[in-house]
Amino acid sequence: MSDTRQVLAIDGRGQFLVMEQPVPEVKPGQIRIRVRASLVSPGTELGGVPKLRENPNPDAAPRPFGYANAGDVVAVGEGVTRFKVGDRVACMGGGYALHATDAVVPQNLSVHLPEGVSYADGSFAHLAATALHAVRRAEPEIGEHFLVVGLGIVGQLSAQFARLGGTHVMAWDRLPMRLEIARATGCDRPVNTAEEDGVEAAKEFTRGHGMDAAILAFGGEGTEAFKQVVRTMKVAPDTHLMGRVVIVGGATITHTFAAGLGNLDVRSAARTGPGYHDEAWEHGADYPSVYFSWNTQRNLEECIRFMDEGRIQVRPIVTHQVSLADAPKACDELVTNPGKTLGVVIEP
Repeated sequence: MSDTRQVLAIDGRGQFLVMEQPVPEVKPGQIRIRVRASLVSPGTELGGVPKLRENPNPDAAPRPFGYANAGDVVAVGEGVTRFKVGDRVACMGGGYALHATDAVVPQNLSVHLPEGVSYADGSFAHLAATALHAVRRAEPEIGEHFLVVGLGIVGQLSAQFARLGGTHVMAWDRLPMRLEIARATGCDRPVNTAEEDGVEAAKEFTRGHGMDAAILAFGGEGTEAFKQVVRTMKVAPDTHLMGRVVIVGGATITHTFAAGLGNLDVRSAARTGPGYHDEAWEHGADYPSVYFSWNTQRNLEECIRFMDEGRIQVRPIVTHQVSLADAPKACDELVTNPGKTLGVVIEP
């Protein structure tokens, strides 16, 4: 095996490049994989690029990035019992599951990839688990009305999981391509809020009952969108708002609470579930399942299982499949042309 790898990076001017660096040592509790596919997360990984391009720092060292990939195990560290050389795996984790030819990842941030799931599809596991955790936080019930605002990758998968949970799903976005993907993957009522009043559409869609739950799946300034979502929610006879709103996209929201929101539950959904960013857990420790039924690893496993069974679809989200050499151009398209680009899969 080579001691070096090729890896995608962002420099201090906000430009993308492929650089060479040593492959990290495989430590106890880690596996090394030969990467076959990785997925770019447009919001988390590239959201800061426009500002960086406006205020560049040419002296800053290039920064490798990526946190979702899939490949074949080529080495295992001390204490690893769940994997062996030759296993197909899906992996996640900032600083670990990079866009690279090779990656070294903690064992609990990795799951087996069945033969029926491609490496490209497996690379969606991290963002799928993020969406699944957000939908769990929303606690959907069969027959409820569910709103997803923002149809990036996490929003697309949130809509699919919400519908899988038995709810009637409406989704809002301003980009026609993303709305068409949502329609193709089962969303009951995509709404282009640049052309249609989402609040009025929600009244019709819910038959006057109001939304039971919503997910905001975008970053940046979210106050106005949140206010619009609030106007779609259920209202009790005493005029108090009811239902659950989950924030998964890192949006910034300013709003009055208490009487300003009635009894509406506003919840944050962080990452992929318990375990992620607990170094001991990532490398092999565990939590009692009686307290944590849905830790990060189990959420990853469920996402892969749903893909294998055809119950969620990630292939329609893919707009570009490129080599590592062509990845800088594809990432630039994500930044400059979001209306035509969404799921960028890199295949080293």
